[in-house]
Amino acid sequence: MKLDLHGVIHAEVDRMVENFILLNQSNTPLTIICGNSNKMIDLVNAVIERIGCDEVVMDYYGVIIVRRV
Repeated sequence: MKLDLHGVIHAEVDRMVENFILLNQSNTPLTIICGNSNKMIDLVNAVIERIGCDEVVMDYYGVIIVRRV
């Protein structure tokens, strides 16, 4: 499963990422495409930390993979 955040405004990221992870937690790995924005990466990482995902890796810059929720 993939969530591409290109074109998404920062104010919507928290809700979108949380819903994506929680609604798809049985379909891991989950790929979140943040792009080259440090702010977007920080916002996504904040949600991941709040939810408490166990295995998270940055595949390459701007792409975060959640392997286990």
